[in-house]
Amino acid sequence: MMRLWITGYRSYELGVFQEKDEKIAVIKYVLRNALADQLDEGLEWVLTGGQLGVEQWAVETALAMKKEYSELKVALMEPFLDFGNRWQENKQLHLADLRRQVDFNEAVVQAPYNNPQQLRQYQQFMVEHTDRCLLIYDPQYPGKSQYDFKYVKHYIEQEKTDYQLTLISMDELQDQANEYLEFGRQREEN
Repeated sequence: MMRLWITGYRSYELGVFQEKDEKIAVIKYVLRNALADQLDEGLEWVLTGGQLGVEQWAVETALAMKKEYSELKVALMEPFLDFGNRWQENKQLHLADLRRQVDFNEAVVQAPYNNPQQLRQYQQFMVEHTDRCLLIYDPQYPGKSQYDFKYVKHYIEQEKTDYQLTLISMDELQDQANEYLEFGRQREEN
């Protein structure tokens, strides 16, 4: 059984502030391509958090792909109990909707947020319960995902493990955005 942790930039780090932003369609196109490749290699579970941005788009993409790949399962693993409670109401409602749709949903730390150690516990849980990490992140453009990137790299180096990290950089995003603009829209329209 192969399990994949997907994370990456938050929506605001990518300049996405509206649900109709075409950048979302491009990111979902990138995620769909990456997931299709992983499914060919035996992917069974997608695990991700509920952060606004890449993580929620990964949940939406994986859920949409379940129609074609019925064996695919999706887990929404939130870092702590009160995750998302301070967001705007519409964003809280969307997170609640995603929670209802996934195959598994749980908070890693069974307590409300009270210190940064909980986020490290979350990272540790994610690497210990997955085989690979797909990270939409470019070290040249730091964001909050730099902490996940550093954690996974450190884990691989310290544990001498075969855990795999796949980075999708800004250049790769641009290349796939061009491909999406040329071919992806046509497929969606047909």
